[in-house]
Amino acid sequence: MSVVALLALLTMWIVLSGGGGAKKDDGANGNTPAPTITAGPSSSGPAISQAPGGRDESGGGGSSGSDSGGSSGSGSGSDSGTGGSEGAAGGGTGGAGSGIGVGRGDAIPASSSIPNCTTSSVKLSVRSLRNTYSPGQTPTLLLTAANTSGFDCKIDLGPKSAVLTITQAGSHSNYWSSADCPQGSGNLVFRVPNRSSITYSVKWDRKPSAPECATPAAGSAGAGTYLVEAAAPGFGKVQVSFVLSAD
Repeated sequence: MSVVALLALLTMWIVLSGGGGAKKDDGANGNTPAPTITAGPSSSGPAISQAPGGRDESGGGGSSGSDSGGSSGSGSGSDSGTGGSEGAAGGGTGGAGSGIGVGRGDAIPASSSIPNCTTSSVKLSVRSLRNTYSPGQTPTLLLTAANTSGFDCKIDLGPKSAVLTITQAGSHSNYWSSADCPQGSGNLVFRVPNRSSITYSVKWDRKPSAPECATPAAGSAGAGTYLVEAAAPGFGKVQVSFVLSAD
């Protein structure tokens, strides 16, 4: 009986000893989970502390920047085609500014409402493009009206109104006159801008003229000194001279 009782006690000890070890393992590992395995909530939050959203904001700023840059990149070209004569007309204060070359295409109707120029505001002058012309060069006369007033006016520089005559020095008769056989009506009315001047050019082919478009003498002007006179009603007479050289 003692042997049986001893075996029974031994068996109970083995059973109790195995169950106790299991409980120790469960107590050590089951009740306290390892932090590297359990994904529990954390109060510290994620590693990226700023929520996304900068893409939307920066995207809006980027598009507006490129749009504004594209729309304001270049302007229109300058009109450079229109507005030159007016620029020259506006030049200068207190006197006649830069002159404007005029031709038949710049003439205005004589009935224009622009007032007529007067001697109190406009000065008429004549000069030669060159002092001396060699054979083959065409004598060119420049008739200028300078307006010193603050208002535009009109003046007739046509060949019948502002008459140009050319006389060889020592002679008492005209060799050529613009009034002898003018083209068209013989009137050329031009606007003279305020504080500016206009210049009308007349080229002479060295040939003589005859009144009423009669046949002039043959030949052409020889070497020598020639006197030019410009006369316009109300503006008196102005003179200049030039030389035709022999060679």
